[in-house]
Amino acid sequence: MQFSAPILVILFSIDSINARIYLSISSFILALIIVLLLMKPDMQAKLKDGIHNKSEIILWSILGIFMAYFAQGFATIIELFLFGSLPGSENTQEIMGIARSLPLFMIIPAIIAPILEEIIFRKIIFGSLYKRTNFFIAAIISAFIFGIIHGEPEHILVYASMGLVFAFLYIKTDSILTPIIVHMGLNSFAVITQFNLDPEDFKRMQEQFENLQFILIGG
Repeated sequence: MQFSAPILVILFSIDSINARIYLSISSFILALIIVLLLMKPDMQAKLKDGIHNKSEIILWSILGIFMAYFAQGFATIIELFLFGSLPGSENTQEIMGIARSLPLFMIIPAIIAPILEEIIFRKIIFGSLYKRTNFFIAAIISAFIFGIIHGEPEHILVYASMGLVFAFLYIKTDSILTPIIVHMGLNSFAVITQFNLDPEDFKRMQEQFENLQFILIGG
């Protein structure tokens, strides 16, 4: 999924930005289809048993959003005071730059990526580790990998904190739907908010935070 679009761009010397974006969208959709096909036996078994905890999934999905924001905020404060890392993600800014060029791309961070990431990081990686170790070891390892894979080591604590919350929600409700819903909700809100935020306004907000950082911890 990650490398198919760049490889095709190089092989066929594709210069069009829109063509590259469409290739990325296609690779994500294809990856989702393949993963769902591979997970089909497991999903059929779940459907056969029936989802008996629908109300619990809804409740924890709502609570999970608040938990995730709290964890993210707490991790951001730790990063700020211990490492001097400013809030804000270059990865997110790159995604929003692409989304502004072609709004259709927003389906990737808002819908497709959360489904893929939760199936891979929570159901497969965390789930496999959880069977062999315990919750904390499995959650920490899977959350760390989740953070590293986003390519922003300076924000590893933020990504890892989110991974811990998602793992807890998965175990608490015994359903991968719960972290998927929360992940989709967080990403969708971030995408919609930043899409409607003028880049100059965002830059001013960052500058104001840098000034606050200098006042609080001396730069």
